[in-house]
Amino acid sequence: MSVYKQKNIERSARLSVAPMMDWTDRHCRFLHRQLSSRALLYTEMVTAPALVRGGALHLLEHSPAEAPVALQLGGSDPRELAQAAKLGEHAGYDEINLNVGCPSDRVQSGTFGAVLMKDPGLVAECCAAMREVVQVEVTVKCRIGVDEQDPEIVLPEFLARIGAAGVSRFTIHARKAWLRGLSPKENRDVPPLDYGLVHRMKEMFPSLHLSVNGGVETLAQAAEFLENGLDGVMLGRAAYHRPVDILASADRIVFGSDAPDKTAFAAVQAMLPYIEAHLSQGGRLHQITRHMLGLFAGQPGARAWRRTLSEGANRRGAGPELVEAALMQVAGAPAE
Repeated sequence: MSVYKQKNIERSARLSVAPMMDWTDRHCRFLHRQLSSRALLYTEMVTAPALVRGGALHLLEHSPAEAPVALQLGGSDPRELAQAAKLGEHAGYDEINLNVGCPSDRVQSGTFGAVLMKDPGLVAECCAAMREVVQVEVTVKCRIGVDEQDPEIVLPEFLARIGAAGVSRFTIHARKAWLRGLSPKENRDVPPLDYGLVHRMKEMFPSLHLSVNGGVETLAQAAEFLENGLDGVMLGRAAYHRPVDILASADRIVFGSDAPDKTAFAAVQAMLPYIEAHLSQGGRLHQITRHMLGLFAGQPGARAWRRTLSEGANRRGAGPELVEAALMQVAGAPAE
């Protein structure tokens, strides 16, 4: 990767949308790109075994219009991850990210995700193997620790070990993960947040690019983290459920763009040709519109927008005209 492109990706990482299973698919990412041209987007986690052993290369499908976009991989076998990373680079992804944060039972049984916080040596080996075969940047998304680990001890050791393997960019979910006793959903909410620890890590490792994740609900909160010295902020559910609140003014507020803020109405109009193309290839409307339900969150008519799409998008033959009808339910919709 050229230094210029790497710097651009690092700058885009000032604000990113988290990888979320069943949510951040290619249709979701295309929608988010209509709201921000600069934020870094992530795929759902794709397991290295699915790509390498299962040959599931369809999981890498995406549009160049989504860029900059990162592929998140799950796995713990260095050789297999290296092969998967190479496939991801060949598919056109701008970054390869290793998942060291997901606490689900399914992920643990595959010996990857948050359980890898217990084996930083293996994580370092995996990252080194990937870096050896790709030119795009290899990054890590992790927790501050798991189970009974002391994050004050574990996290700096983890960053130092993985940093020594050549990784310079980390996203830190500022909560522990409890691998037993809490569900994945509870692991997103129950363990207390420790933003202070993430700030201390930035002071301890000033050369690393550190982004914070977990509990960030507004763009103003994200901007405050950036002003206070962190290199990036990753938002998950807030960006998905309220994409306009988080992304529509991000280019101006986070990236200093002079362009006007994007609007939900403009995003819908931009999605119509995309929907037409998807339907012409045999796709279904709901596969796209399920990601569009939160576009007008908090605005008059939002409930009617959601209801029209939710009730109609699964029907046989549903197309762009349903989206246009839903749009007319929203106050302030432009006249035809």
